[in-house]
Amino acid sequence: MRKALLAHVKRVVIKVGSGVISNPAGLEIGRVSAISNDICRLLDRGLEVVLVSSGAISAGKGQLGITGRPQTIPQKQAAAAIGQTHIILRYKETFQAHDENVAQVLLTRDDLSNRRRYLNARNTVLTLLEYGITPIVNENDTVVVDEIRFGDNDNLSALVTSLVEADILIILSDVDGFYEEDPSLNPQAQLIPVVERVTPEIESMGGDTNSLVGTGGMSTKLKAAKRAALSGVGTLIVNGRSENILTRIFDGEDVGTYFLPSQSKLTAKKHWIAFSKKPRGKLVVDEGAQMAVIKRGKSLLPSGICGVDGGFERGDAVRLCDRDGEEFARGVISYSLAEILQIMGKQCSEIEKILGYKYRDEVVCRDNLVLTLEDEEESD
Repeated sequence: MRKALLAHVKRVVIKVGSGVISNPAGLEIGRVSAISNDICRLLDRGLEVVLVSSGAISAGKGQLGITGRPQTIPQKQAAAAIGQTHIILRYKETFQAHDENVAQVLLTRDDLSNRRRYLNARNTVLTLLEYGITPIVNENDTVVVDEIRFGDNDNLSALVTSLVEADILIILSDVDGFYEEDPSLNPQAQLIPVVERVTPEIESMGGDTNSLVGTGGMSTKLKAAKRAALSGVGTLIVNGRSENILTRIFDGEDVGTYFLPSQSKLTAKKHWIAFSKKPRGKLVVDEGAQMAVIKRGKSLLPSGICGVDGGFERGDAVRLCDRDGEEFARGVISYSLAEILQIMGKQCSEIEKILGYKYRDEVVCRDNLVLTLEDEEESD
């Protein structure tokens, strides 16, 4: 069955966690080489690979004399600046031994939030693949404080999967897959081979990490799988420390946990709105407008807005919330905060009279809107 699921795969995003290629003392060069060799065997089979690799901070902290996890933001930034050069060099050396080339791509949240930069990043990665070069992606931890404090490469790998329209996301972890219980606490815990949908119940089963080298636990991997599923892509979580794990996957071996793709997927643009574009504010809407958006698939009109918050401009993403402040959708707004303050609660026919111009009737057009309810998976 697993081989049949992978038969259509041409483009693969592989995420390598810090716990796979490093330990508390630093980077494990042998593990980097082993994974690189495995990836090169996939390239020989005609697959395209985008590698999302963690480990920069772990690789660089030793030269700063830091043991354990760096405690301050400047320490993390400095360690990442040193370590990223070590990681890319190790990958490059092994790939070149197979007559393959790699390229470094460092991204920030803002790169994927801005539509033009998002498309530029997409074009760069796709061009590298066209030329037979394997992109190695990481967060730009040296300059972006938020990426170090809050970011994780599980999330980044899901965003990259949508960015390049990959056929599968493979997350190399330091565990064999997703278990019904934490196997470190219960050695008898059973591995779940297939997950049809990442429900709230499944998410509650994911724990956090206590690792000295990584930032993401199983909970971040479940979120990544959920986001990839909404792109129509399956996710496989496997043990990256297992020998030749990648070639074994594509030989059809039933390893790890496979998360099935959603049957009703988001378009690439709506996936970007939902997960890549950072909201700059929120609109509070009345019950009638909320039901029109959720139940009848309508756009949001100014008459349904009863409150605003934030400092957004036209073209920014905003959260759509009910009167209790609970988000139910998000989308790209057609008017600025200053303009919304003037037209909120008004009819569409009054917009031009109030502002002296009108971009459109809709404040948030349905084509630029995504539902964010827990149990909602919206298709276009």
